[in-house]
Amino acid sequence: MSRTFPPIGRSRALQVGAAALVVLGLLLWWLRPWAEEPPGGTIRFSTGTRAGVYHEYGELLRTEIDKDMPDLNVRLMTSAGSQENVADVATGKADFAIAAADAVATYKLGDAPDADRLRGVARLYDDYVQLVVPPDSDIHSVADLRGKRVAIGLPDSGVRLIANGVLKAAGIDPQKDIKPSSDGIDTGPRRLGRGLDAFFWSGGLPTDGLSRLAKKSSSAFRFVPIDATLVAKLHDQGGATRYYRATKMPESAYPTIQRGDPVPTLAVSNLLLTRSDVDPRLTEWLTRTVLDSRDLIGATVHSAQLVDVRTAIYTDPLQLHVGAQRYYQSVKP
Repeated sequence: MSRTFPPIGRSRALQVGAAALVVLGLLLWWLRPWAEEPPGGTIRFSTGTRAGVYHEYGELLRTEIDKDMPDLNVRLMTSAGSQENVADVATGKADFAIAAADAVATYKLGDAPDADRLRGVARLYDDYVQLVVPPDSDIHSVADLRGKRVAIGLPDSGVRLIANGVLKAAGIDPQKDIKPSSDGIDTGPRRLGRGLDAFFWSGGLPTDGLSRLAKKSSSAFRFVPIDATLVAKLHDQGGATRYYRATKMPESAYPTIQRGDPVPTLAVSNLLLTRSDVDPRLTEWLTRTVLDSRDLIGATVHSAQLVDVRTAIYTDPLQLHVGAQRYYQSVKP
């Protein structure tokens, strides 16, 4: 038996049509920018030393960018670390880089060249300060470093910036009270106990250079704690030190070395940064790739598992790049 449906009135039809247009518009907005042709060209991405987490993250991100933007050539540039990266982006030597928030703040507070052009793309993950000594060392606190041979990182690295601050908080002059060296994570581990009494490293957990050393022996090295009292004294120095927070390195970072014990230390957040004149559409695409590739990259660089859209927008001391803003607005619930 046929059934007759009542006719839809003109007013009702217009309402249905309007609702359909709204749904279609929202769908197109959600799909944007994937409905567009992917950006192309060449960008320069400054990372860090080859043995550090910055460079490993950069290599993995480049692979993911190639999937989303096959016509975009990503040139990875090694560097001393955060301080060099910030300067390179600000002055146009690089287009994107990873840098710790304290290094960014130091550059801005120092009224350095083109600091006003720096913009944030995403907050990534935290760097943890790791003070490493031989297992049988008589160094049990930062104060015990006095008179010792200590690697404080490359001159333009974030490690150098934070190590100097920690030493000063302990009442140690980095140039007079220790025998400083510029070893980083690439050379520090193999020189430990062979010309070095200790070395500072600030990086994501775990750092490959230390993981490799830990695999050789469960007694290859140990960590010196940096307690909250010392962090409070570090904050008293003012300026960029407000970006440091007292925390504990989890026991899972280097399990064979820590043997179930967390290590008191301090952490600082890492930022993906760019410049205000970098193409907004390119930055929007790149921001999406960073967030979408979290799990794939995090399978190798474990600290990258912490990248999250809810925290990525907090790029203090930098305001977000307009392209990054577009991405976060597009995924806002």
